[in-house]
Amino acid sequence: MPMREAVDDFADHLAQVRNRSAHTVRAYVGDLVSLLDHAARMGCAEVAGLDLGVVRSWLAKQRTTGAARTTMARRAAAARAFSAWAHRAGLMPTDVAAPLASPRAHRELPTVLRADQAAALMRAPAGPGDPGGGVPPQGPGSADVHPAGGGEREAAVARGVLLRDRVLLELLYATGVRISEACGLDTADVDHGRRVVRVLGKGSRERSVPYGVPAQRALDEWLRAGRPALAGPGSGDALLLGARGGRLHPTTARRVVAGYAEAAGLPRTTPHGLRHSAATHLLEGGADLRAVQELLGHSSLGSTQIYTHVSVERLRAAYRQAHPRA
Repeated sequence: MPMREAVDDFADHLAQVRNRSAHTVRAYVGDLVSLLDHAARMGCAEVAGLDLGVVRSWLAKQRTTGAARTTMARRAAAARAFSAWAHRAGLMPTDVAAPLASPRAHRELPTVLRADQAAALMRAPAGPGDPGGGVPPQGPGSADVHPAGGGEREAAVARGVLLRDRVLLELLYATGVRISEACGLDTADVDHGRRVVRVLGKGSRERSVPYGVPAQRALDEWLRAGRPALAGPGSGDALLLGARGGRLHPTTARRVVAGYAEAAGLPRTTPHGLRHSAATHLLEGGADLRAVQELLGHSSLGSTQIYTHVSVERLRAAYRQAHPRA
């Protein structure tokens, strides 16, 4: 089979059979194109001619160009996935990449906010330049361009954006959801009576995540006065909206979080940092690791256990500071 056709078929397999996310499909396909281009330069013109030596040569070249360990691990995983699929599909006589060792990705402890810092972020003052109190520098004002219009309309939109920002911050910290999951929420996904949101996570896995009273208050105010001010013909059922009425984009949401963190005098903060913070604070408060796994939507408990390392480090720091014989 020609290599281009094999790439297209493999992408369909990842998306339709393996139910991988669009991000994963793009990453794996990009890795595969790089591998097959390397193979072609080595004289391998057909998928059937691919062997372990070619794959290892490709990975070695990646290492010499300075690829990170996490990148190397993903590329090795992409090669193994393609090799296994191609063998099952009859495109290769053997699964040549099965013996391929994967470099262990270095996992750094996530940066998290302290509980008081998270509370300060939720109370972050808005900056000047907005009838509703303004927007933080580099935050929603620069992240969400207000539509042109009369002064009254602009004031309503500015107020709506401010309420949107508040509910975004509250939801991210209260639930620990990924930024893509938060931006993908619809109004029907919120169960106000039980205070839970229905989240569609990786691999189209659905889960219900609870949130607290502060997030409920922010949601109520957003739905009452904020969303109607921003909603337009293209809003659909999206819970969180941009200033022009469309579904809030993750890039805009990241700028909002960074802007409010800067306004509060906090270290550089991202939505993923709020997810880390929520998980760590839950565990430090006595939550069960399995419950946190379910809340975060991790398929493996190992992905959740990194947060226990953060908690232990904080415990050690407190011990060293307070114990007379530390």
